[in-house]
Amino acid sequence: MNMIAKLETDITPDGPDYDTVRRVIELISEEYRDQPSLEAIAARLNQSPTQLQKTFTRWAGLSPKAFLQAVTLDHAKRLLRQEEMPLLETSIEVGLSGPSRLHDLFVTHEAMSPGEWKAKGGGLTIRYGFHTCPFGTALVMVTDRGLAGLAFSDSGDEKACLEDMTCRWPNAEYVEDREATAPYAERIFQPGRWTSDQPLRVVLIGTDFQVNVWQSLLKIPFGKAVTYSDIAKDIGRPTAMRAVGAAVGANPISFVVPCHRALGKNGALTGYHWGLTRKRAMLGWESAHA
Repeated sequence: MNMIAKLETDITPDGPDYDTVRRVIELISEEYRDQPSLEAIAARLNQSPTQLQKTFTRWAGLSPKAFLQAVTLDHAKRLLRQEEMPLLETSIEVGLSGPSRLHDLFVTHEAMSPGEWKAKGGGLTIRYGFHTCPFGTALVMVTDRGLAGLAFSDSGDEKACLEDMTCRWPNAEYVEDREATAPYAERIFQPGRWTSDQPLRVVLIGTDFQVNVWQSLLKIPFGKAVTYSDIAKDIGRPTAMRAVGAAVGANPISFVVPCHRALGKNGALTGYHWGLTRKRAMLGWESAHA
C-alpha cells in the first residue's frame, strides 16, 4: 500500500476535524498541479494556516506540504515509468518549475535520534572515500542508512578535510572504502542520474535545531537562494538568524543539503565552510543546469 492509500485508510469520520482533513486531501488530490501553498489551502477552508497544519498533521501523520509532495511524486513516477514521458515534460505536467525542482523531491532524508547524536557517532561505521568532482576533491561519507557526509578540499588538503569531518562524530568507526562511496559520488554530480526510481538517501546527524535548519535548506529550489532570515522564519525562529547561520555552517552534507544556497542579509554571499570561491562555483554550476 502506498503512502497515499495508507493515509486515507487511517482516517475515520469523526467530527469537524475529519471533515477538514477530508477537504484538504480532496483539494490537494484535485489541484496538485497548481502546487497550492498552506496559506492558499487554509484560505479556501476559512482556517488559519497554523491551525490547519496542526489538525492535518495530527490526523494524517504528515503535513499538508508533505502530502502534496507525495501526491506529486505518485503522479510523476507514473508519467516517468508507465508513459515514459521525458523529465522536463513530467515536471511541467505535475506543476513543478522544472526538472531541477523535481530532483529535489527525489532526495529523501531521515534524521538520527537525539540519543544517537549525543553518542557522537558511537556504534556507527562510516565509510569514506575521496573523489574528483566539479568543485575540486569531494570527501564522500556513507553509513548503511545512506549519505552522511559530503565535504570538499583542494589537492593536498585531503587529510585536513577528513579530520574536519571525523571530529564531528569522534566515536564512530571510520573505514576507507572508495568502492562503497563511488556510487554516491557519481550520482551527486551527474544531473542525468537524478531519477525517481533511485532516490538518494540522506542521513542527518545533528541537534534538533540543526536538523530543522538543514531540512529547511532542502526546500530551497535548485538554482535559487534564500537568506538566513528566510530560513529562520521557515523553522519558526524568526529572531534566531545568528544560530541559523551557525547551523548552516555546520551542515555535514554540503551541496546535497544546499547550504551554498543560503545568503546573508541583502543577498551577500557571506562565508562558506569550504571557501567562497567554491560557493560561487556551485551557484554558477546550478544556474547552468537549472
